[in-house]
Amino acid sequence: MLDESLLDAPEALARADRHGLLRGVAESGARVRMAARNATEAGIPGLRPDGRPRAVLVAGHGPAAACVADLFGALGGGSYPVTLIRPAGVAPVPGALRWALPGWTGPMDLLLIAGPDGADPGLAELVEQAYRRGCVVVGVTPADSPLADAVVQARGLAVPLATTSYDAEFDVEGAPPAAPGTLWSLLTPLLALADRIGLLSAPPDALDRLADRLDEVAERCGPAIATYSNPAKTLAAELAEALPLIWTEGAVSGAVGRHFATALASLAGRPALPAELPEAISLHTTLLAGALAAPSDPDDFFRDRVEDPGSLRARIVLLRKEEAGPLSAAPAVREFAAARDVPVSELQPAHPEGGGSLHDAAELLATSDFAAVYLALADTGAP
Repeated sequence: MLDESLLDAPEALARADRHGLLRGVAESGARVRMAARNATEAGIPGLRPDGRPRAVLVAGHGPAAACVADLFGALGGGSYPVTLIRPAGVAPVPGALRWALPGWTGPMDLLLIAGPDGADPGLAELVEQAYRRGCVVVGVTPADSPLADAVVQARGLAVPLATTSYDAEFDVEGAPPAAPGTLWSLLTPLLALADRIGLLSAPPDALDRLADRLDEVAERCGPAIATYSNPAKTLAAELAEALPLIWTEGAVSGAVGRHFATALASLAGRPALPAELPEAISLHTTLLAGALAAPSDPDDFFRDRVEDPGSLRARIVLLRKEEAGPLSAAPAVREFAAARDVPVSELQPAHPEGGGSLHDAAELLATSDFAAVYLALADTGAP
């Protein structure tokens, strides 16, 4: 159960944060800058592509790889297909997974390896498969790792994974698989590559602004900022006893919403159901007519939420880039929720006019990551 008093106790949060999760989110901007520098040193700006790939395939462990694939598809606006390759089973090597390329993969396709664990023999075998098919391979993985060597041997491009002092100072080995910060170390060089080969727009100045936007979110959502003016702490408090129904509007927000649901489960141990609008309304109507939507007791306001936890109740989290005029589903969502006495939390960029889809996605991702971390650290029942 969430102890909301801990949200405004920075020292207590720091003591509870043995994996350095808050530090990981706060250093996202720094990771973008280091990852962009690594991409430059690896030679991405000097690439002379023959043309755009037919399809983009993404493989890697954990939620970060899935989010990379999701964002690539969303930011590309559907102009090229993106396929996330999931493990196909267990490999003969102890502790390794087996990966397989789709049957149609060939020389016109691009394989992106998001490999924060550079010792995975299964991903190294996938790189060899790609080489045999003539598929171009680009990997982001620790320097001098077996996976980096496999990419180089396959005549691919290996970009060193950006790290910070956070990785050495905290118990990263025991951290949850969705530990924040890793996403930006993996995503940034791949964005620079995508810009170079014409898949999407992410020039160097855009990556600089991306880092600045993440720094702004860290200032606004940091542990020293009180809950009443901190959007991440506010959202964490609102989700304290809720089953979040994460309703998203648009492809970019959809990618962020799915990542948020994964972060809530992996970091805070809390279930969440993401769905895209307008289908989300019909998809969750039956759920919102059941016991999860039962009105709270009027005395709930005065109840001690730590000593006397209440029952789980559904709460809509409306996540969108901006109010899209008459085409926005937001007014319909508010009307739907009010008619059924369902509480609504809303999350959108503070200044959507100040950047493109990439920067808005970054703000939403960072804010939701902060909220998931606060839920994890202030949970009195967490291990």
